[in-house]
Amino acid sequence: MRRESSTVVALVGCVSAGVLAALAESPNVAVVAAPAAGQTGETGQPRQSGTRNPRQSGAGQPDRSTALAPPSGPQSAPEGWEPGALAMSDAARRRATYVAVPADPLAGVAVAWRAMWDVAAGGSAAAAGFEESAAYTLAAWRKKRFELPDYYLVIAPPEGTATGPDLYLGPIRAARPHRVAVAATASPDDAASASGLASTISLLDTLRSLPHGPWWPPLDELLDGARHFYAGGLAETQQAPV
Repeated sequence: MRRESSTVVALVGCVSAGVLAALAESPNVAVVAAPAAGQTGETGQPRQSGTRNPRQSGAGQPDRSTALAPPSGPQSAPEGWEPGALAMSDAARRRATYVAVPADPLAGVAVAWRAMWDVAAGGSAAAAGFEESAAYTLAAWRKKRFELPDYYLVIAPPEGTATGPDLYLGPIRAARPHRVAVAATASPDDAASASGLASTISLLDTLRSLPHGPWWPPLDELLDGARHFYAGGLAETQQAPV
């Protein structure tokens, strides 16, 4: 299904410098840093698109979500997919067994989706923000500006930390349970400590035990699933694309 020999894993959640440094110490793991702000091409697009999955949709595939079509006028929304797209393009060229990327083309969509469940953010305005972010992200994906990583690895926050609705642990995990893993890091910023060493070993074990499973559904289906996902329910109980 993939052409490259590496397994690209997007790190999301509580990704600290300690986590990245610990992963970089492993001879089987390459860490691709997120690009700096403004590191795009002359047209505002990533310098390289890097297509990694032949299932990526384009011409000839049905559009099942007309609500995600971007507006026809001048672009008005920030393209939050660009940093993640650049990082994924870089990751696709690496030859390590695992390539860890602390960036994701869906990062902007994830922020907007979480805002929809924040009462203080305002219901209709937050929903409109999600639709706008989803529209531009989907448009970029259809132009093959990026492809999703092989897996998402969610770094869990420290115990006792309040969390809210999460796109990755909700609708994305519901769509492909085998492609979203969770790892806890007891002391991610102190890799030399006993607890930090144990966390690093646990993190590497999680990478090595990533299961095989079906590839991601087309992005329009994945986003539509997020739109209809109830954040108060368990991911496994929500209907997901097949």
